Amino acid sequence: MAELAPYAVSESNSRGRQHPEQGPIARSEYQRDRDRVVHSTAFRRLEYKTQVFVNHEGDLFRTRLTHSIEVAQIARTLARAMSLNEDLTEAIALSHDLGHTPFGHAGQDALNACMREHGGFEHNLQSLRTVDLLEERYGAFDGLNLTYETREGILKHCARKKARDLGELGRRFIEGTQPSLEAQLCNLADEIGYNNHDVDDGLRSGLIEMEQLDEVGIWARHVAIVRNAYPQIAGRRLIHETVRRMINSLAVDLIEETSRNIRESGITALEEVRKAAALAAFSVGMHAEHKELKHFLRVNLYQHFQVLRMTNKARRIITDLFGAFMEDPRLLPPQYVKMAIADKPRAIADYVAGMTDRYAIREHRRLFAVGEI
Repeated sequence: MAELAPYAVSESNSRGRQHPEQGPIARSEYQRDRDRVVHSTAFRRLEYKTQVFVNHEGDLFRTRLTHSIEVAQIARTLARAMSLNEDLTEAIALSHDLGHTPFGHAGQDALNACMREHGGFEHNLQSLRTVDLLEERYGAFDGLNLTYETREGILKHCARKKARDLGELGRRFIEGTQPSLEAQLCNLADEIGYNNHDVDDGLRSGLIEMEQLDEVGIWARHVAIVRNAYPQIAGRRLIHETVRRMINSLAVDLIEETSRNIRESGITALEEVRKAAALAAFSVGMHAEHKELKHFLRVNLYQHFQVLRMTNKARRIITDLFGAFMEDPRLLPPQYVKMAIADKPRAIADYVAGMTDRYAIREHRRLFAVGEI
């Protein structure tokens, strides 16, 4: 690995693991984290969890798995350019969506509504719960026993009330401090990934048209460059050439603006990063363009009537499943029946959140369709 910046996370300034382990051979502690995530059950299930479109609607749309891989690529590029810890950055990026429900944000909203009287549901906290408790792979401990720094990066958001229950990991949400730069960059790499790839998927689905996007600054600017360079280009090639330029411009701007913030702040150590204001950021102009694109997608794609029909079905499936299991927890698989003895709502939320789109659809059919078993 190339020499790290003095404010990067390294094994020498790591806060370690919850359960002490012998150090890895031929790999770093953060490579070990990444490898544990990649081999986890929750990571494999991301292949059949959606971004925007339900998994069975088509093989060409992105899933949580492809999204996580794409975010890891963007985040690792950012980390390398800034001499930060690439392995940690990759571990955070690959694990940031492990706790997501089936059916994307519609599933999360529905499960949160079901859990309103039982502590609520939030996918960042569920991702942490997955790596800390729910994965069952090791004899010495529950979960994956990831390093503090990877767990810190997974937990992007947390209410102050919940943060108090997390001890050291939740302290920054109470004190207003920041996570590592690696974690900050992963958060923005996530936004770069899903905004631009949702443009691609939205165009592929036919739910949005290029003529609509011509009113969006960042698209209009880059599609003009592509058409000028390749006058005969059209169709998928035009879309791919434009989207990749959009991603690149956002990534370059993020590197330049974050580097400028670091220089002006005089940061020289990791603890100074934590005590400073957020350092990872887009420039003012790029932030405005990025915000405009997010608004366009919310209005024209996420609130498209065909997407809303799908999300309405998704909410019904999640709500029905939760209600059935609350009424009779014996319907749960055996391991969740045991968990439900201590906390029935949370055990049910764990089970439902861990489902893939197609499994949730099948489970709903088994419970509610006449003739299904």
